[in-house]
Amino acid sequence: MSSKNSNQINIPEARSAMDKFKMEAASEVGVNLKQGYNGDLTSREAGSVGGQMVKKMEPVRHASYVRKNRTSQDHQVTVTYQIGLKA
Repeated sequence: MSSKNSNQINIPEARSAMDKFKMEAASEVGVNLKQGYNGDLTSREAGSVGGQMVKKMEPVRHASYVRKNRTSQDHQVTVTYQIGLKA
């Protein structure tokens, strides 16, 4: 039986940034995360680290700002960006 791991980082340089982000999230929720293998973590601890990471990424997924309308003077336009994450 073979399984395909789709949980891969496509940009190699992002690996260190994601590891740093994971360590910061773990320290914020009080989980003692170490470099390398962390198989001794409980599911609850691992889930709390992942949950903290998602909570911190949420503002990045939605951005909104107001800018001047480029076609009409003295009008403003609200621009909203929503980034869909690939599941």
